[in-house]
Amino acid sequence: MPVELNTLRQQLLDVVRRHGAATDPFVATAFGEVPRHLFLPDLPPNQAYEDDAIVTKRDAGGRPISSSSQPTIMAIMLDQLAVRPGHRVLEIGAGTGFNAALLANIVGGRGSVTSVDLDADTVERARENLDAAGCADVVLVAGDGAAGHPDRAPYDRIIATVGVWDLAPAWGEQLVPDGRLVVPLDLHGVQRSVAFVRDGDHWTSQSAMPCGFMRMRGPFAGPERSYGLSETLTLGLPAAQEIDTEAVAAVLAETPVVRGTGSAPSEEEVFDGLGLWLAVREPRCCSISETGQGDVLRDAPLRAPDSVATIGILGDDGVALLSRNGDDLTVLGYGNDTVADELVTHVRDWEDAGRPGTDGLRIDAYPADVPSPGGEIVLEKGECTLVLSMRS
Repeated sequence: MPVELNTLRQQLLDVVRRHGAATDPFVATAFGEVPRHLFLPDLPPNQAYEDDAIVTKRDAGGRPISSSSQPTIMAIMLDQLAVRPGHRVLEIGAGTGFNAALLANIVGGRGSVTSVDLDADTVERARENLDAAGCADVVLVAGDGAAGHPDRAPYDRIIATVGVWDLAPAWGEQLVPDGRLVVPLDLHGVQRSVAFVRDGDHWTSQSAMPCGFMRMRGPFAGPERSYGLSETLTLGLPAAQEIDTEAVAAVLAETPVVRGTGSAPSEEEVFDGLGLWLAVREPRCCSISETGQGDVLRDAPLRAPDSVATIGILGDDGVALLSRNGDDLTVLGYGNDTVADELVTHVRDWEDAGRPGTDGLRIDAYPADVPSPGGEIVLEKGECTLVLSMRS
C-alpha cells in the first residue's frame, strides 16, 4: 500500500486512541492494518480516513439508513466486545463491510465472521468491498438481524452496529453460555453501547458507553419518532404520539420564562449524564434540534458545526428546554410555567445525586419469561425488562 495511505491509516488510529478508544491491542492492530478507503470507494482517501460517520444510503424520503460508522465509536464497541483470535462472531448490520473486516483481522483464520443486513443491495456492496480488501472469508447474509443466523451458530460474540430497541431472543439462543453481546441499546430515546454477559437467568452489563446509531428496521424497530416543527427544527420523542407540530412551533416562538438551576455542567456532562438521567426518569422527555447555529435555540447546550440541540419536557400545555446563560445551565419555559419548574427539579435531583453519568450506569435485562425484581428505574421492552441504576 502506498506510504501516504499507511500514514493516513496511522493518523486515524492516533485520533481514535486520543479519544480513549482502541485500548485493546487487537483492536488497535486491526485499525492499523485494515484499509478503510477500500470500503468507501467513492470518497478520496483523505476523507475516508477522517474520524467521521459517512452516510452511504438513504431511503425514499432522504433519511439515512446505512453508513460507515465513526471509527472512534467502532473502536469503542470492539473494545467492549473483547473479541479474540479463533472466535466465531455474528454482526448485525453489514454497512460497508469495514467493521466485519476489522473483526476478521482479529479472529484470524481459526475464527469466523458472519454479517447480516436487511437490505440485499447493502450486502452486495459490502461483498465487493470485503473482496477488494482481501476478506473473502467473511460470510454475508441478507436477512433480518433480529433472527440472527442460526446456520452458523453458536457464536462467541454478537455485535449490533445498528441501534436496537429490544434484545432479540435469537441472539441469546445463538450465543455460547460465556459469550458477550454488544448493542447500541435504546434507553427511552437515548442510546448507550452496552456490553452484556449472562448472569444466571438474565443479562447484566459489563460496560456502557454513549453512542448514536441509525435505528434497526424491520419487526424489531423501536417506537422512537421525529417530527418536523419547521424547515430547521426537529422534535424527537421516545415513542410515537399525536403531535400538533404547528402548535408546538408557535409556543416555541413565544418569549419564554427563564429559570436558574444553580448548575453549570459541561456539554459532555449534559449529554452523558443529565440527558440520560432525564430520558430514563421522565416519561415526557423530548429533544429538539435545529440546523444552523440556532435562530430559535440560540443558547442550546449541545452544539455541533452545523446544528444545535437541547433536551427537555414536552407537557400537555407547555414545553421546558435546557439552555445556557454563559456557563450556567438554565431552563426556558414556554406555555405552562409548571413544566419549567419540573425540569429544574430534575436538574437539581441530578446534581444532588452527584451528577451520575454513563460510567455509573448498570443495566440488567430480564427475558420476558423471567420475573424482574424491579429496581430504581424499570423500562419495559417487548422481549425483556430493563432494570437500571445510575451511580456517581
